[in-house]
Amino acid sequence: MRLLVIEDESALQSQLLQTLRGYGYAVDVSADGEDGHFLGESIPFDAIVLDLGLPGIDGLSILKKWRESGINTPVLILTARSSWQEKVDGIDAGADDYLAKPFRMEELLARIRALIRRSNGHSSNELLCQPVQLDTRTGRVMVHDKLIPLTSHEYRVLSYLMHHQGRIISRSELTEHLYAQDFDRDSNTIEVFIGRLRRKLGCDIIQTVRGLGYQVLPEDTIQRTGS
Repeated sequence: MRLLVIEDESALQSQLLQTLRGYGYAVDVSADGEDGHFLGESIPFDAIVLDLGLPGIDGLSILKKWRESGINTPVLILTARSSWQEKVDGIDAGADDYLAKPFRMEELLARIRALIRRSNGHSSNELLCQPVQLDTRTGRVMVHDKLIPLTSHEYRVLSYLMHHQGRIISRSELTEHLYAQDFDRDSNTIEVFIGRLRRKLGCDIIQTVRGLGYQVLPEDTIQRTGS
């Protein structure tokens, strides 16, 4: 999953970047309202962490511009302000969640997981596609109740596909959501990760759709197909 963090306080931005990347997210950062607005408008992020007090363009104005242009990326607002009216304004402008500073990183992570789950139609931390279980909270992947060790990149590929069960995902889309801007990308490595995942999982829940990409079928579809 790929995140955008727009935060001008350098110490907090660095802490957010380190924490989120440590939990397996691909993260882009911006400290400026105009640059952040451009990134959020031009790149398909899975979620955005947006500070309200930004130089250039304030966070609330950025959010309004995104929503007016049809960008529905889940947005978590960060602010040092405690006024209930500002919270209402943020929600009315299209924010999906709100977190006041100071906050604990564990709460931020939980809120981001929830935003991504809900935006893809999932209500639980556990994503299931028999016999594979993926726990977004712990990063654990189980097959027939056996823990399957995955690398960070393998986990990201599987997580993205399982979050979007039923959709055909192209290699270019996977690449966009697997790497941050400052990472040297190679879409051919997606095939390598898919091959490794199939071997490690020991089951073929990841289907290749020739000429289009990859697909994980929803569990109920698999059951009907196999019945």
